[in-house]
Amino acid sequence: MRYESQRIAWWFFATCMLLFGLQIVYGFIMAFAHTGHDGLHAFIPFHAARATHTNLLVMWLLCGFMGSAYFIIPEECETELVWPWLAKLQLAALVAVGVTAIIGFHFNWWEGRKFLEIPRPLDYLVVIDVLAFIANIGMTVWRGRRLTTTSMVLFFGLLMAALLYLPGMIPTNNQTIDSYWRWWVVHLWVEGVWELIMGGILAFLLIKLTGVDREVIEKWLYVIVGFTFLSGILGTGHHYYWIGTPRYWLVVGGVFSALEPVAFLGMAIYAISMARRGGRNHPNRVALQWSIGCAVMSFVGAGFLGFAHTLPQVNLYTHGTLITAMHGHMAFWGAYAMLVLAMIAYTLPLLTGRNLYDSTASVFAFWTANIGMIAMTLAFAVAGITQVVLERRLGMDFLQVQTEIQVHFWGLILAASLFTLGILAFIWVFIRSGWPVARVSAKGDASDVSALPLADQAVQGA
Repeated sequence: MRYESQRIAWWFFATCMLLFGLQIVYGFIMAFAHTGHDGLHAFIPFHAARATHTNLLVMWLLCGFMGSAYFIIPEECETELVWPWLAKLQLAALVAVGVTAIIGFHFNWWEGRKFLEIPRPLDYLVVIDVLAFIANIGMTVWRGRRLTTTSMVLFFGLLMAALLYLPGMIPTNNQTIDSYWRWWVVHLWVEGVWELIMGGILAFLLIKLTGVDREVIEKWLYVIVGFTFLSGILGTGHHYYWIGTPRYWLVVGGVFSALEPVAFLGMAIYAISMARRGGRNHPNRVALQWSIGCAVMSFVGAGFLGFAHTLPQVNLYTHGTLITAMHGHMAFWGAYAMLVLAMIAYTLPLLTGRNLYDSTASVFAFWTANIGMIAMTLAFAVAGITQVVLERRLGMDFLQVQTEIQVHFWGLILAASLFTLGILAFIWVFIRSGWPVARVSAKGDASDVSALPLADQAVQGA
C-alpha cells in the first residue's frame, strides 16, 4: 500500500462481506420456499425475499467496485485521494439508502419493477451518492501525476454506470416503454459498462500478479473487453423479443448475443496466457486464482450459458424460467463476484499487513465456493429444463409445474450449502486479517513483499 487514502477501500470491502452474507441468507429463504417450506411467508413473502436478494447483489458489487477504485486510482495516478472524508461519507450514505430500501421491500414500499425495485425518492439519493463518488475519483485522476489506460478505462466505466442509471428513472405509464428503458440500466450495466470496470480491475490485478508488461496487458485485454462491450450494447435486443417492440430486435438481439461468447472466450484464453507467460512468482497465488477464475467462469456463465438461451428460437421457451436463473447465477458469480473477491484477496494483505493468502481457509474458500456454484448452476439447469418441458411444451399449469420441480431445489440447497461454506471461509480470512493499518511501502510496487523494508516484511509475514 503506497498511499494512506487507499485504506478507505477496506471499509467498502468489509461492507461487501456483510451484504454478501445477507444476500445468501435471503437466497436460502427463497430456495426453501421453492421446496414448499415457506414458513416465513407471513414475515418475508417471496416477492420481498427476491427483491432483497437481487438488490443486495447489486449493492455489494457496487461497494466492491467503489472500494477497488479507491485502491487502484491513487496507485495508478500516483497521488492521494483528493477527498478521503467524502469517500467515508459516501459509503455511509450508500449503506443508509440500501438499508432503507430493504426495510421498505418488507413493507411493500417499492416500485415493483424487476431489478429496479427501490422507491423513486431513494433513486435520487443513489444518484447523488454515485455523483459524489465519481467526483472524488475524477478529481483524483485529474490531479494525478500520470494517466494510465487502466485508470482511465476504470473511470470511464464507473462514469457510464452512473449515467446509465438515469434511463431507469424516465417516467412512463406504458409497460413496453418502461421495459425498454429499464433494460438500458440492467443489461447495459451487466453486459456493457460493468465489463469496462471488469477490464480495468482485471488488468490491474494481472499487471501486479503476473509481472507481464503493462503495455502488453493493456493493449490486448482492452481489445477483447472492447469487443465484449460493443457486442453487449446491441445484445440488449434479446430482452426486447417479447415485450411489444418491433420484430427487427429478434434479428439484432440474436446476432449480437451470439457474438458475446467469442469475446468472453478470448478474455479467458488471454488471462490464462498472461498468467503462464508472466515471469513473476508472486506469493499471493490465491488472488491470481480468483483473477484467472473470474475470466474462465465469466465465459461459462455470461458467454456460453447466455448464448444457450438467448437465440430467439430457444428463448421463446426459456424466457422467464429457471434457465434464466441458471445463466444469471453463474454469470454474476464469474464476471463480477469473483472479480471483487479477487481484488479483496489481493489488497487484504497490503491493507492489514497480515498475509493469510496461503492459509488453508483461503484455498478452501476458492475451491469450495466455485464447486458449490457449479453444482448450483447444474441444479438450476435440471429444474429449468424440466420446467420448460412441462410448462412451455406440455402446457401444464405454472403452479402445478412448481410442485413437480420442488425435488430439484433440495439438490440446489445442498449445493448452496457447499457454496456458503466457501464464502464463510473467505469472510473468516477477512476477519482474521484484522483492521487496516497505516503502512506505506518504500518502493513503487506495493504488491511486491520483497520491495518492503525488513521491518515491514516481518509485519506482513506475521
